Amino acid sequence: MSQSTLTSTKIPPLENGDKLTCIEFERRYEQMPHVKKAELIAGIVYMASPLRINQHGEPHASIITWLGFYKASTPNLQLGDNCTVRLDAENEPQPDVLLRITVNGQSTISEDGYVEGAPELIVEIAASTASIDLHQKLKIYQNNQVQEYLVWRVYDREIDWFRLRAGKYIKLKPNEKGIICSEYFPGLWLAQEALLAGDLGQVLAILQQGLNSPEYQNFVKKLNQNYD
Repeated sequence: MSQSTLTSTKIPPLENGDKLTCIEFERRYEQMPHVKKAELIAGIVYMASPLRINQHGEPHASIITWLGFYKASTPNLQLGDNCTVRLDAENEPQPDVLLRITVNGQSTISEDGYVEGAPELIVEIAASTASIDLHQKLKIYQNNQVQEYLVWRVYDREIDWFRLRAGKYIKLKPNEKGIICSEYFPGLWLAQEALLAGDLGQVLAILQQGLNSPEYQNFVKKLNQNYD
């Protein structure tokens, strides 16, 4: 085989800003095992910068702890950390966290182990309102019917929790106690100010109150019925 032929068949590396199909995106991504996070959003490649512990690592871990506590008490759920999601022909995001219903839910697991379709809940840790998470990603998650989408804007000290209604995202508001309650996942309660203050113990205490609610107990019965 000639050198020119070898050059022509070499798979190019992923680069920020590349415009690719999902098939080509996956082909290049698989050739770059050193790359920890790359996403295809509206056909454009986005590759993550190095992540700082205060601005991303610890907030990410807190969300995983909160949702992991919920999952531990709830049947037929799957919690994912930085999993690639095949949403449609132009979008393969790698959300920071996802929560999906495993029995009769919106998404499935492909033969090669990827999430296909929209998980019911996606969480992104964002820098600020300028982030892609509140613009391009919000649109594609909305269009693909991700039921709830939570964005933690670390620099702004704000949490945006969106619920899909009639095809559009509306922002959920805290109740009089400052708690945001999921509409799709009953009992998934978030003490917003405690989370922002780093008081994970209080976050989990409020979540436990949600798990004790009648709405949550009815939700568990429904999930078990779906399995049966």
